[in-house]
This record gives sequence, C-alpha cells and structure tokens, in this order.
Amino acid sequence: MATNFLAHEKIWFDKFKYDDAERRFYEQMNGPVAGASRQSSGPGASSGTSGDHMVQELQQAISKLEARLNVLEKSSPGHRATAPQTQHVSPMRQVEPPAKKPATPAEDDEDDDIDLFGSDNEEEDKEAAQLREERLRQYAEKKAKKPALVAKSSILLDVKPWDDETDMAQLEACVRSIQLDGLVWGASKLVPVGYGIRKLQIQCVVEDDKVGTDLLEEEITKFEEHVQSVDIAAFNKI
Repeated sequence: MATNFLAHEKIWFDKFKYDDAERRFYEQMNGPVAGASRQSSGPGASSGTSGDHMVQELQQAISKLEARLNVLEKSSPGHRATAPQTQHVSPMRQVEPPAKKPATPAEDDEDDDIDLFGSDNEEEDKEAAQLREERLRQYAEKKAKKPALVAKSSILLDVKPWDDETDMAQLEACVRSIQLDGLVWGASKLVPVGYGIRKLQIQCVVEDDKVGTDLLEEEITKFEEHVQSVDIAAFNKI
C-alpha cells in the first residue's frame, strides 16, 4: 500500500499523507516488537520480517522521490543561471576641435565693410532725441502757463466794540481799510449783543499761503479806540 501511495505523481504536495503513513508504520513496527519480548515463538519473528520489508520499500520510494525532485529542479527555468554577457566598451577617443581656417584678406575686407552701428541708425537716434527734447520743452511751457490751484478759506469775523456809544460805521470803515495781498472783504452786518451794544459781523476770503487768522486779528485790534476784541465765528475751506 505504501508503494501505491508513493507512485502518485503529486506525492510531494501530499506530504502530510506520507507523514501519517510513516507514523502508522512505526506504530505497527513497535507493536509487534514489544509483543515479541513477551512471546518466545514464531508470530514475533514473522512480524519482524514483514516490517523490515516495508521499511526497505519506504526507503526505495523516498530515494526515487528525491531523484525525481532533483531532476525537476535541474530542468526548471529558474535554475538555469546564465552568465551575463560582458559588453566590451571601446576606449573614448578625444575629439579635437576643427582647426580654424585662417581668414583671407578678402574676408577681412568684407568684415570691415560691415558696420554694426550704421550711419542711418545714428541719424535716427539723433532725430528721436531731438523730438523727445522738443516734446519735453512744450510740456514744461504748458505746465508753467497753467495756473496753480490756490488754497483759500472763507472766514466770518465778530468784531466787538467797547460800548453802545461806539460808532459802528466808523468801526467797519477801519476794518475794511485793512488791505493785504490775498485778502478780500465781503458782506457785513450788525448783530445785537445786549444792553444796546451791537457787534460787527463781517465776511472775508483769504489765501491760506498769504493771510492767516492771526494776522487779521493783529491788524484789526490795532484800532484800539473802536475795537475791544475779535473772534472767529466761522472758518471754512474753499
């Protein structure tokens, strides 16, 4: 029976079956041998002979299996190691640059005739520069003629007299007599304050760079006989 099992072609993949067969075989071998020690007659000798025969068959089958495996391993493509082919590389040769051909007198003359900065280009550059300068000059003249924006302010002044006996017409004449560059007087009116006293409220327009509020107050308060004080009632940028 062991020989029939070993005859199968897929014996190596069924290794566990042969392990079981080998285990049963040794169990059978050990059983009769133990019995033979207790018996002195022929049954023990016959079982020992049959056991030896089965061991021989098992060894022969294992030898055949090992030989078959060796043949299969040798014939498999994975074990055919081929030596890599060595590529013979020829040594590199140093390539010399081509020798320059000496220039002939005719070629030298042709090179001299080539003018990279020709006279035509120079004339064009001069014309462009003159045109640019002319346009810049025209722009500067135009900008100079254009009047610059002047910052101006509108101021409303309250000019208070000493008492109710002050001549308000004379007071207004004194104020309007102040003439400064950048100062223009406007409308005015008398506003009651109390106890019969009235103040002069007068409008003026000033150029900020030329006339300031401090200067106006200083000039108006110079008329000490008529003017007690000067206040800024309103101040607006124009």
